[in-house]
Amino acid sequence: MMKLSLYEVARVVKAKNDVTVFEDKVFKKAEFDSRLIEDGDLFLPLKGVRDGHDFISTAFEKGAAATLSEKSLSDVPYILVDDVLAAMQYLAHYYLEKMAVDVFAVTGSNGKTTTKDMLAHLLSSRFKTYKTQGNYNNEIGLPYTILHMPEGTEKLVLEMGQDHLGDIHLLSMLARPKVGIVTLVGEAHLEFFKNRSEIAQGKLQIADGMAKGGLLLVPTDAIIEEYLPQDQEVIRFGQGGDLYLRELVEEKESLHFSWNEMENVITLPVTGKYNATNAMLAAYVAKKEGISDEEIVAAFLQLRLTRNRTEWKKAQNGADLLSDVYNANPTAMRLILETFSSIPANPGGRKLAVLADMKELGEESFAMHAAVINTLDPECISQLFLYGKDMAALYNQAKERFAPEALHYFVKDEEKDEFEELCALVAETLHPKDQVLLKGSNSMNLALLVERLENGR
Repeated sequence: MMKLSLYEVARVVKAKNDVTVFEDKVFKKAEFDSRLIEDGDLFLPLKGVRDGHDFISTAFEKGAAATLSEKSLSDVPYILVDDVLAAMQYLAHYYLEKMAVDVFAVTGSNGKTTTKDMLAHLLSSRFKTYKTQGNYNNEIGLPYTILHMPEGTEKLVLEMGQDHLGDIHLLSMLARPKVGIVTLVGEAHLEFFKNRSEIAQGKLQIADGMAKGGLLLVPTDAIIEEYLPQDQEVIRFGQGGDLYLRELVEEKESLHFSWNEMENVITLPVTGKYNATNAMLAAYVAKKEGISDEEIVAAFLQLRLTRNRTEWKKAQNGADLLSDVYNANPTAMRLILETFSSIPANPGGRKLAVLADMKELGEESFAMHAAVINTLDPECISQLFLYGKDMAALYNQAKERFAPEALHYFVKDEEKDEFEELCALVAETLHPKDQVLLKGSNSMNLALLVERLENGR
């Protein structure tokens, strides 16, 4: 963990007080949550729903060695700064440079967490590697990840998220990546952007902190053309690009594919054809880092992804649950529906789909929900369950294609929430040999429905 002393930290963040009156201690780690403080830690009192300064006394009771602070304190070691978050970011940038770690940055409207996990997994077969934990991919989570690198880390894989234009610029300038990957430019968080082109502009800011000649992997999507940097080695992937998939065989719980830069067939113990592209990107970067084709093939067989990504689970009655309930946007919805539809049904079983609202799509949300109808085939999906305010738009379209007994809509708005009714009907309808896809934004709470089906409640 972080091996920085009080005096060193004070120098980096330009302390406004005389810290030489305190003993110069080496911190064990840095925490912004007082509940995680242990003996010898540095406390970072960030301002959020609650002001972290209100918990400084708690942090010292739990053993903090010192704290950053935006106000003068008495009786405790502290480092006075104008802005704790900015100081945390300066400190993380300094620590990266001090540790001389290679940084690999990943962003994208879909696939960034999976690609991060895949790349870190491959790099760890040869190097001491650390990665973003969970979804710590913003202006707080990214510097926190850096400050929690284990001692001796050689490769650091950082996920970069954006809610607004400029978010990734900040993260890239902080992390100074050696390699940047943009997995996809979709419609995620469209509510906070003018249009998809502005999303592309934000994603391409991943190159802003890269040194001249750095490696940047981006899709062949024409929408990014005007934002491509001139001083990076740009590799395009997808149809007509520098990197592309050749053969792809999709099974219920695995993928087999080949691509143009590797003779070996890669097998992934995960579903979803889109994961073949994510794996191809990770493999390309791993090859650039000197990892052999044979090592890559072997490593992928042992792959384990971040929990709550697309994964097969078992209902208590024996039915197969394809859970993809972490996040949702139109591109992700289309891709998982295509994957689910292409997988053979279980003998004697049906395919059911439970789809919930996709959040943060802005003014076009209803139209984007309605457009999902183009990926729904009543010949494949025997029972369709729709849940949420904006899913009403898809329900209106689905009524033209699905028989009344095969279509079910449940309200969730400011006045009414039919989640319990949804859970009850899905559980009642689900047969032991069925397959059911569950997809929606995290806030729609489909994870709870998955849990109930698993436990038979």
